Amino acid sequence: MILKLPYNNTLVYIFIFIFLLFSSHVIWSQKKDTLLLKNNDKIIGEIKQMDQGVVTVKTSYSDKDFKVKWRQVKQISTMQTFLVSLSNGKRFNSKVFTSEEDEAIVYDGNEIYSVQIKDIVFLKPLTSSFFSKMRFSTISIGYNFTKSNNLKQLTINSTIYYTAFKWMLTGKYNSVLSNQDDTEQTRRIDANINMTRFMKNDWFYAGAVGFLSNDEQKLKLRTTFSGGLGKYLIHTNLMTLATGGGLAYTKERYNDEFNTIKNSLEAYIGAGYKIFDYKDLSLNTLATFYPSLTEKDRYRLDFDFNIKYDLPMDFYIQFGVNYNYDSQPVEGASSVDYVYQTTFGWEFK
Repeated sequence: MILKLPYNNTLVYIFIFIFLLFSSHVIWSQKKDTLLLKNNDKIIGEIKQMDQGVVTVKTSYSDKDFKVKWRQVKQISTMQTFLVSLSNGKRFNSKVFTSEEDEAIVYDGNEIYSVQIKDIVFLKPLTSSFFSKMRFSTISIGYNFTKSNNLKQLTINSTIYYTAFKWMLTGKYNSVLSNQDDTEQTRRIDANINMTRFMKNDWFYAGAVGFLSNDEQKLKLRTTFSGGLGKYLIHTNLMTLATGGGLAYTKERYNDEFNTIKNSLEAYIGAGYKIFDYKDLSLNTLATFYPSLTEKDRYRLDFDFNIKYDLPMDFYIQFGVNYNYDSQPVEGASSVDYVYQTTFGWEFK
């Protein structure tokens, strides 16, 4: 819940904001951010980021960064300016400090807002550096080798984010390569680039380009350009649920005997659900349904499911399923393609 303070007292509240900011500067630590936890432990240092319910703090008295669940924070004082996102979709460039226990003050340049600390879902220090806004979130690799038939299999799964004030860019890459004696090479590559433009009340525009290549469906390359509108139905430090829809243009090239080429216009509707840091477990699932507008009775379904278990030192084990269905595959190809992956990886934070 956000309390918007009356506009006719803005000058008074700005004065209070400046006074409290100065007081926090003196009380806590010069040029430092401070977190007071619910067990009364105090962490003084530099907030590097808060995302998916976990805040990372760099300190001068520890070789490693502290990572604390955000729901354990009851007071905060910052000297940095952050990109601040709230659970209702509001976004600010602001310093953050506590007015009362479990409440914080943010200032967007025009108005001062009092918010519940639990309603802050993202903090990122604002700098002019391009690379400071980029995050190589995860990279995981799996490799199998057996002497029998000289089987070799390599899987790679990676994600990268770039976050700005009103938009976010996400890139993902997933591949499975398999070689075996007396058998043709098996290859599956799935990649996409997504751009999200945030709006008021947790609405957003979404644009994406996706690539899929797999042998099971004789698909040499499917390229899908999509754009539409979406909304977060749930947006907290524990989970998010988003849904959206729009139009997609798909170009397909096949490895069948006719080297078939298809171009089609589709509608799409999708939903994504995430759970963060539930006892070291994270879950991410996304389903997208594509009914064709130009090919009669054709529809496609893409489904992704990933569950990740965190290990010490930012390592993790991940299990994932990627499923693709096409109601009208080319002749001799399967209507279904799927892959199960178990990988070991490292998360960049």
